[in-house]
Amino acid sequence: MKELLETIARSLVDYPDEVSVNEVEGEKSLILELRVAKDDMGKVIGKQGRIAKAIRTVVKAAATKDNKRVVVEILQ
Repeated sequence: MKELLETIARSLVDYPDEVSVNEVEGEKSLILELRVAKDDMGKVIGKQGRIAKAIRTVVKAAATKDNKRVVVEILQ
């Protein structure tokens, strides 16, 4: 999941070197904390949060194979 989120985020932003994903694993859930450069926040979130929603949908779909619940948090 971490690699998938990192790949998606790096392809969207202007500063791909500043993209980092932190993985916090729980019993049944996995929290992925996505950090990007301040200037890239708008590109990752998109108009009315559409890109962020699409990213979350793709990651959740990939996580259903592992029977895990995934939460993607976009941090600054």
